[in-house]
Amino acid sequence: MKLTNETKVGLLAIVAIIVLVLGFSFLKGKNVFSKPPTLFAKFSDIGSLEKSNQVKINGLTVGTVYNLVQANKEVDYIIAEIHLTREVDIPQNSIAFIDASILGAAFINIEKGNTSGYLKTGDTISTRLDKGLIGNIQSQLTPTITRVNQTLDSLKLALGAINSVFDPHTNHNLQDLIANLTVSSMHLQQLLNAQSGQLAQSLANMNSITSNLARNNEAITSSIRNVESATSKLAAADIDGTLNSFKQTIGELRTTIGNFNSKNGSLGLLMNDRQLYDRLNQVAERLNSTALSAEITLDDLRLHPKRYVNISVFGGKNKGEPLSSPLPKDTISGK
Repeated sequence: MKLTNETKVGLLAIVAIIVLVLGFSFLKGKNVFSKPPTLFAKFSDIGSLEKSNQVKINGLTVGTVYNLVQANKEVDYIIAEIHLTREVDIPQNSIAFIDASILGAAFINIEKGNTSGYLKTGDTISTRLDKGLIGNIQSQLTPTITRVNQTLDSLKLALGAINSVFDPHTNHNLQDLIANLTVSSMHLQQLLNAQSGQLAQSLANMNSITSNLARNNEAITSSIRNVESATSKLAAADIDGTLNSFKQTIGELRTTIGNFNSKNGSLGLLMNDRQLYDRLNQVAERLNSTALSAEITLDDLRLHPKRYVNISVFGGKNKGEPLSSPLPKDTISGK
């Protein structure tokens, strides 16, 4: 029998539908060809848990939620049918609870027990009501949200009181104040622009100085080397010997000055003996008197030589009075 084109299309559509159903069931975690190990769990509240959600032990996915069935019409609790996708041994005293991550979906988390017996297919695992991470965060945030709401209510009351205080005249004054602040801010901006220009000029000068320093880097390095050489020479100099010689010289000078002040030496006697000083003054005065008398005598001899050499053939002449003081000198001797 020859199949028509319509029959071929219908058979192909049926095969495609069967493949689609089987693939969808497989993606949902259902074993199409054989029934996997099954466990049951009773929860009074499943939260956001749904079919095909994961079942985990220590973070590892070991199964999926195959179905959720209510226990009775009053929905006192919900029975979750769990299909295990891995061969795992779950102790009989293990406990299952619903957990959830911050961004992911809810899942059943199994906390393993410590007995030697293990659950079998069709057994019911013990459960407990656990709010999970989201529930803990919500329980911690609830008091904070309450306080925030109370604060917002208080803020509303305060704003209402402030609005009642500000009459139209006060609002007008506030508008004038805001306008004045705007003008002041414009003036401040102009001042800042001027200061920015000066700052830019200062930075340009600073760049010029640094460029000059960069160009004169070799000269600065040479000066530093000269200073280092001078300091090294100064460090190598015998400063201690020079200071010792200077101290020795000062000691000798002190000894000499002490000898001057002492009456034992000649200079000390000349400087400290009053009688010798008076005698020297008397000698000096006598020498001055003798020199004056000699000068007067010489002047008189020059003017009246006949007084001292008397040779007369025809009779003597008036010899004049003797001098009592030296004659004034027209010229300075030696010139």
